[in-house]
Amino acid sequence: MPHRDLQPAAHTATAFPRYGTRTAARARRLTAVAALFAALAAVAVAAPGEVAAERADAMAAPYLPEPTGSHPVGTTSLHLNDDARADPWVPSAQTRELMVSLWYPASSPGTQRARYVSPVESELLLEGSGITGVPPDVLSRTRTNASTDAEPVGGRHRLPLVVLSPGFTWPRSSLSSLAEELASRGYVVAGIDHTYENHATTFPDGRVATCAACERTGTPDFEREVVESRARDVSFVLDELTAPQPDWAGAELIDPSRIAMAGMSLGGSSVGETMLTDPRVLAGVNLDGTMFKDLPESGMPGPLLLFGAAAVPEGDDSWTRNWPRLTGWKRMLVVNGAVHPSFTDYDMLTQQIGLDYGSDLEGTRSVDITRRYVRAFFDLHLRDRRQPLLDRQSARYPEVEFCGPDADRCR
Repeated sequence: MPHRDLQPAAHTATAFPRYGTRTAARARRLTAVAALFAALAAVAVAAPGEVAAERADAMAAPYLPEPTGSHPVGTTSLHLNDDARADPWVPSAQTRELMVSLWYPASSPGTQRARYVSPVESELLLEGSGITGVPPDVLSRTRTNASTDAEPVGGRHRLPLVVLSPGFTWPRSSLSSLAEELASRGYVVAGIDHTYENHATTFPDGRVATCAACERTGTPDFEREVVESRARDVSFVLDELTAPQPDWAGAELIDPSRIAMAGMSLGGSSVGETMLTDPRVLAGVNLDGTMFKDLPESGMPGPLLLFGAAAVPEGDDSWTRNWPRLTGWKRMLVVNGAVHPSFTDYDMLTQQIGLDYGSDLEGTRSVDITRRYVRAFFDLHLRDRRQPLLDRQSARYPEVEFCGPDADRCR
């Protein structure tokens, strides 16, 4: 069983892939991303003298931008075990073991600021990404805006719930900026670590599970298996949060009739499957994720926002292919100048530590755009608040382009 205390994380899959629909396209993309990370690592290693000192200073305090809502943000973690299901990647584990972070509106700011990732998790994520020329604990220094000792606020069954599913090999913390924003606006947010699908998941007893699923990449139907497994993970987490006696005392705030999901990359790929298999999930956002499992020909009526980079890897036509099968509210928006990590914290954070992905979205711009459009979608579909931002081009966000009704103008 792959754990940090039993064996080293020696997987070669990059932490920041942009998955496509064809093996050749995927291989080209993974090669390109690996080359990018090699270049970044070489720059980091080669920086001499004052340049190295400047980079070290820049890496001293990466940070997440403050959320824009009126509520302070609290956070906690849950350790959940699905005894009814063997782990799909490590069957000897017998049960599916998950770590879940919850972000929520708080009555007042706490005093204990939440950690972004642990030093070990930072090291494993950078190691899995091929970056060795930066301090291995640099991501653990990231300043968050949530407190671990803040009390939840809100009436019983009054707050909508949003589930977040990260990209393959990425931890749940990669979507922290989005989670903090939604929580500050009165949402409960549940971010799931899909165990053995990322470079590091730490359990309360100190075990660190590594990426067993990385050994399966490239095998037939791998992505489809991930999509289906993640849908089951989400349903299990919803079962636990809405149970009569949930593990989290604040779960009574959740309105079980207002649940939605957003996923990034492979997490985004899983949104449609989750909505189809679990009717509790009313609406979804796919953040730059190839739709590996096509929607049924009969269609999917639930609201879906496709929100991704304008540049699409060769061979990835999954959004346009599935567009006619979205029979309800739908939008396809693309962000010019974005790269795959722009829909997580990582485009912003890598700029803060002196690395360049090639994104044209400087500073916190990638996070600002993602938070604003995703929040608008959930405000519309979970709170019934009209959102002109989702109906027309915005002068405030000129990077965001609406695709035409035939869905072939942008991607």
